[in-house]
Amino acid sequence: MPARNEPEEVSRLARAIGSGDRTVLSRAITLIESKRADHRRTAAALTQALLPATGKAVRVGITGAPGVGKSTTIDALGSMLTGQGHKVAVLAVDPSSRRTGGSILADKTRMAHLANDANAFIRPSPASGTLGGVAAKTRETMLLCEAAGHDVVLVETVGVGQSEIAVADMTDFFLLLMLPGAGDELQGLKKGVVELADMIAVNKADGDNIGRAKAAAAEYRAALHILAPRSPNWSPPVVTYSALTGVGIAELWAHILDHRKKLEASGELGARRGEQRVRWMWTMLEERLFAPLRSDRTLKAALPRLEAEVAAGRLAPAAAVQEIADMLGR
Repeated sequence: MPARNEPEEVSRLARAIGSGDRTVLSRAITLIESKRADHRRTAAALTQALLPATGKAVRVGITGAPGVGKSTTIDALGSMLTGQGHKVAVLAVDPSSRRTGGSILADKTRMAHLANDANAFIRPSPASGTLGGVAAKTRETMLLCEAAGHDVVLVETVGVGQSEIAVADMTDFFLLLMLPGAGDELQGLKKGVVELADMIAVNKADGDNIGRAKAAAAEYRAALHILAPRSPNWSPPVVTYSALTGVGIAELWAHILDHRKKLEASGELGARRGEQRVRWMWTMLEERLFAPLRSDRTLKAALPRLEAEVAAGRLAPAAAVQEIADMLGR
């Protein structure tokens, strides 16, 4: 943790992370997740020191409804990649206060191969916090993993609320996983998520499901035709695969690499990452500014009263904001 001589400690941590020390990497991520002011300063200095060693990884966001097979897909894809010599980091964005059975990272046994793979690093999102705070910490964690030599970063979202947008905004490629049975699925498909997708992949295309998976893929292709693609340089494909048998996993990766090649050639990848970095800065600033609202005891005690008075029309919102600002000394 932060030392008395901060520059020296930061240099030591940076060297250890750069050498691939997994224990130090885990400690550094814990440092990033800390709410202590001294930890935040050290974490900021550390990410700045490691910045030149970041940005080279393929960043893939993965989402899908519970039961679609995200964990099995990540296990199969990640294991294939480590088998090819890649180093894979698996991160998560989950804004819930307590991680439950919905997330792959709440149960590493669902990723039996990667959990025991020396070339894979699995990290759950912070145990609690707002979406903005969790996402900001996941972004910084991604940089540390890249500095540690992980050239593929898979970021999973639990598929609820705005977490898909957060993950799409920190990755290069956004993969939407779906199930066979497109008729019902299409009815509940969130247009916003589909518009973010760089590829739709229909899982469980095995056994008796192959025909249904192909039919679902055809319906998803038709749905995509009426939506504007996320990138002018890429038309999102719709594919079928089986995470259970591994059939189609190699094709998923091939599409991801093709997407990266096209975006790099057009200059879009660099521009997109630049825009992402600026948005990350503002997200982290907002999280920092709102932190006292969640930690100041006097303010926390006063908020229910202020909210009730505003709701009842007895206190103007502007007056309530002024009272909160006065409590914060601003």
